[in-house]
Amino acid sequence: MSTPSTPTARSWSQRQRYAFIENRLYWEGEVTRNDLMSRFGISAPQASDDVAKYLELAPGNLEHDRVKKAFVATPRFKPKVTVPDARHYLTQLLLLADDAIDSDESWLGHVPMHAVMPRVRRRLDTETLRPVVSAIRQRRAIEIRYQSMSTPEPILRWIAPHALVYDGARWHARSWCFNRSRFTDFVLARILSVGDHRSSSIDAAIDREWQEIFTMRLSPHPDLSDSQRQAIEMDYGMVDGSIGIPMRLCMTWYFERHYGLDFPADLLPASRRQIVMQNRDELESLRASCGVKDLV
Repeated sequence: MSTPSTPTARSWSQRQRYAFIENRLYWEGEVTRNDLMSRFGISAPQASDDVAKYLELAPGNLEHDRVKKAFVATPRFKPKVTVPDARHYLTQLLLLADDAIDSDESWLGHVPMHAVMPRVRRRLDTETLRPVVSAIRQRRAIEIRYQSMSTPEPILRWIAPHALVYDGARWHARSWCFNRSRFTDFVLARILSVGDHRSSSIDAAIDREWQEIFTMRLSPHPDLSDSQRQAIEMDYGMVDGSIGIPMRLCMTWYFERHYGLDFPADLLPASRRQIVMQNRDELESLRASCGVKDLV
C-alpha cells in the first residue's frame, strides 16, 4: 500500500506544485504563498497546505522568514521530489526567449538577464502540420504540393509520413515517397498545400535509416594544443578523449552538417572545427548496407 509520501499517493497537480516549491528553493532560495497562488491559481489556504505537505515530504528543507515574508531554503536543504538539472533551467530561458511559453507558465521567478542568439524562424503552417500529424497517427498517405531544391517548380507527390524530425533549424516529415520509392525527409515549410488522402500499408519498421541507431564517436581536433583539447573534452563531457552520441541513422546527415563534420578535417582551421569524427568508415559502411542516399 502506498504511503502518503509516495508519488502515487498524490495527484499530478499536487506533485507539480511540490516540484515548483522545490525548484524555487533550489534555484532562488525562497518561495512564497503568492508564488504558488499566481502560478497555479489556487487559494491562500491551499498554498499554505501545499507548503506544509511539502515539508512533510522534505523535513528541514525550508523555514519561514518573517522579514522576507517567504519560505527560504535552510542550510540542510536537499532536493527530495526533483532532480535539479542545469539543462532544464537553461531550457526555461530558451523557451521564454523564443516566446514558446509565457512567463506565468515557467517555474522561474527571478529571470536573470540573458541573451539568446536570434534565429531565423522558418515558416510553420498549422494547416500543413495538422494533416501530416493526422496521417502519422492514422497511418495514411497524403498528396502534397512540394517545392524541392532538386526541381525548379513545385510538383505533386504522394507521401506516407511516419515521424517528425527536427534538424536543429527546421522540422521535417519523415515519409515514404511514392514518387521516388524510398524513405526521405520533407521540409514542412516547403509543403505548399495538402490535398487528398488515402490508406497506406507502408510500415515504419522497414525504414532502416530510422530503425538503425548509430553512435557518432567524437574527439578533439588533433591540431589543438593539449590545453585546448582538455577544454573541448570538458565542454563536451568526453571521457578518455572521446564521447559517443547515439542517434538514428537518418539524423547523422544533419548532425554532420550542424558540427561541420561533413567537410574534410583540413578544410577548416582547428579553431573553427574543434571536434572530429573517429568512426567515419563505420558510418559510411552502415549507410551503404542500408542503400542510403544523400538528402533530397
